[in-house]
Amino acid sequence: MKPSGIGVQNREVSNDLDSVDITEKGRSPSGEVITSNRRLYIQFMAFGGVKETPSLIDALEKAAVDGALYEDINDPVGIGLVTLSETPARFIEEYRPLLKSKPFADLMPKPEYTMLGRTYAIGYEPDLVEALITRPRNRVTDPELRWAIWYPLRRSGSFEQLSTQEQNVILSEHGGVGRAFGRAQLGYDIRLACHGLDKNDNDFVIGLVGPDLTPLSMIVQRMRKTKQTSLHLERLGPFFVGKVLWQSKPHQAAE
Repeated sequence: MKPSGIGVQNREVSNDLDSVDITEKGRSPSGEVITSNRRLYIQFMAFGGVKETPSLIDALEKAAVDGALYEDINDPVGIGLVTLSETPARFIEEYRPLLKSKPFADLMPKPEYTMLGRTYAIGYEPDLVEALITRPRNRVTDPELRWAIWYPLRRSGSFEQLSTQEQNVILSEHGGVGRAFGRAQLGYDIRLACHGLDKNDNDFVIGLVGPDLTPLSMIVQRMRKTKQTSLHLERLGPFFVGKVLWQSKPHQAAE
């Protein structure tokens, strides 16, 4: 049984540059800072040249892959694959051999769509396991959320020059769009940090998932009007748009 990795801090972490703290932080209902060493890594990869998909699904199920497989709406012979793990080594030790063997070895990789990120906390989450592990995993594997848009983004340097207060106002406006669609059960986001994990030096990977495609497109449209997108993004995309072909079962989520 894995340790929960959850702890409680009675004071804020020091800003001393000599101290290193890599825990994710939330805040309990009583106001205490809570911490966790757990996070979920999520990788997205795309492939072309797909002639049939039953053998792909069979291989994913036999390997007990945690994730989802999508049909690419913009490529009639394209797919997208999302894999999940709390352990980065799993992508090398288990998923890599799977992708190097048939039937995946017969496909054409599209490296321009490859994305890798990790879940992160903003600092106010009352349940870090829910925010960092359970919620993003459930959103990828929820059978009701049949459509997905995945894309990377990089902020411009101008955002980093803003004060913390200014950043919080901008992020609150940006996040408000996603929360509104979530409350309406039209679409949900999966936010991942990818600093140092992306060959194009992106900062974040975003997954939008929902029961229909139109609301997901509208989320992106409305995000364009926020200050973060209109003033403080250096680049956005490429975008992968797909419909679920296969999702892992709940019993496959345990590691």
